[in-house]
Amino acid sequence: MGILSGLLHLANFVAPALGVAGLLALLSWALKPGARWSSLAWCHARDLFAWAALGGVLVLALGLVFFGRDGKMATYGALVAVSGTLAFWRHRA
Repeated sequence: MGILSGLLHLANFVAPALGVAGLLALLSWALKPGARWSSLAWCHARDLFAWAALGGVLVLALGLVFFGRDGKMATYGALVAVSGTLAFWRHRA
């Protein structure tokens, strides 16, 4: 496997976590009452994206280690559960 192929595999591996994190950050920003366009709202959305992406990639890596392969529905279910929990936790903070 070449470098480009390895990078594409890595990008496809983390894409679900980044997609869920991006949607959560966007929804959190859109549903935030008050000053949506303030720098504080953007900062909260950015922090939520970082936390959800980090947690999501960690869940995907643990699913790969536990099941021995990528793409199991149980792993994706855990990804959604962990990302949602982190979003709730960060939205309350």
